Amino acid sequence: MTPLTICLIISVLTMVSYVLNKIPMALTALLSMVAFILTGCLNPQTALGYFGNANGIMIVAMFVVAAGFTRTQFVKKCAASVNRIAKGSLMMVMLGYVLVTALLAQFIQSSVIVFGIMAPMMIATCDEMKISPSKTLFPLSIVSIATISALPLGGGATRFGTLNGYLQANDYASYTVAITDPMKASLPTLIVVMIYCIFFATKFAPDAPVVQATEIKSRQDNKAPLSPFKEKAGYTIFILTTAALILQPQLKIETWVICITGALAMVLFGVLTEKEAIAAINWPMAFLFAGALCMGGALTETGAGEVIGGILANFANKLNNPYLIGLVFFLVPFLLTQVMMNRTVMVIFIPIAILACKAMGANPIGIIILVQNACSSSFMTPMATPAVPMCMAGGGYDIPSLIKQSILPAAILCIVNVAWIMTVFPMY
Repeated sequence: MTPLTICLIISVLTMVSYVLNKIPMALTALLSMVAFILTGCLNPQTALGYFGNANGIMIVAMFVVAAGFTRTQFVKKCAASVNRIAKGSLMMVMLGYVLVTALLAQFIQSSVIVFGIMAPMMIATCDEMKISPSKTLFPLSIVSIATISALPLGGGATRFGTLNGYLQANDYASYTVAITDPMKASLPTLIVVMIYCIFFATKFAPDAPVVQATEIKSRQDNKAPLSPFKEKAGYTIFILTTAALILQPQLKIETWVICITGALAMVLFGVLTEKEAIAAINWPMAFLFAGALCMGGALTETGAGEVIGGILANFANKLNNPYLIGLVFFLVPFLLTQVMMNRTVMVIFIPIAILACKAMGANPIGIIILVQNACSSSFMTPMATPAVPMCMAGGGYDIPSLIKQSILPAAILCIVNVAWIMTVFPMY
């Protein structure tokens, strides 16, 4: 068998193991990593590098930063204020959190950071309302992921430049993407995601954790209140960390460095003890993420993405309906980005989309924005994006419960993106 065939078999078996959930997900991820290495599908040094991945470090650090923030009374007071304003209405609570999360997602390009900032306050609000965080954390993660850079603010202002770079690199610069084009294409998605998460998503969420959820928690577990100095230090560090993440492009500091600094400050100023900081980290989810990256790396190294992309381009050339072509170029990258890094899928599929449009003499703008949106909407599996393992830790979700909550919003995103973008940016 070829390495590509072996890689696909291991990937399928890994996904089956995740869904059956007969053995811990982190163990499945690490077993698949070893299988990829032993079969030659993945270089050992590449696999080792995934344990030092910047996103993985951010996940670990944000667990600690969030735990420090929730150790203070400030977060509980905020939650009580939210509950008073909402008057006990879960819909009003979701309205407030969804709006703030979507706004934050326009300035911070990392969904794990956005989710890590909002999750502690959401969990505290759930405690105040006497409901399980499992009702709200996955909807919050969808907003954190699917609304990133929808508007030309912060990182969103660079999306058009990236797409124009692809067009120039593939010698199709007769078409150019305007700075407002990605916003024009993404605005309906932003609105639909917010409406769904405010009014409907909680109805499909489990009433209680499916698996034990002890991380990113807000409960104080009968611990004595912090001293006034440590209390102020806790929320000051959290606020400064958040501000630094928002201003990261101007500060020119790596996001993982900011997160690590915030986590260390929580221990240095006594908000958390060393043992509390270590206990706050969900190590199984961290290992799950590292192992999941290995699957994406193996699929990339064996050329699975290019093979699928080539088949996709040939298939698209035979279709005469622009909406069907758009559906294919959204659906395939969307599904692949559930198991591969979204940037990798983008690097593979945007050039393929441009070359396919070039062969058809078609306008590529709508298609490449579709691919970009598909790659930015990965929330169905823990391999999709770092925010999902963090969400699973706090909400107590397993893979089946995650997929169950994902199917409807995924279908809605697909329909809205294809219908709107192929209408606003026609191929001919």
